Amino acid sequence: MLPGLLRRTLISGDTMMICRFDLDFGVSIPGHTHPHEQAGYVVSGKIRLTLDGQSFELGPGDSYHAPSGVEHGAVALEPR
Repeated sequence: MLPGLLRRTLISGDTMMICRFDLDFGVSIPGHTHPHEQAGYVVSGKIRLTLDGQSFELGPGDSYHAPSGVEHGAVALEPR
């Protein structure tokens, strides 16, 4: 998708998508929307997730949910 970003779609249905993202330090996923809900879980490293204009720092053990049509993006704050 982008240099330093590896995305693997684990499941994609009519309304839900679960992907695995591996981000190198400093990689930024620009804000975007899509018709699927998206859920994620941070295994290692730290990210700043921006969801509907609000930013959250997430680390190992944290999870998130991006509703359908809501803008979201992320940046890797430290190595994974």
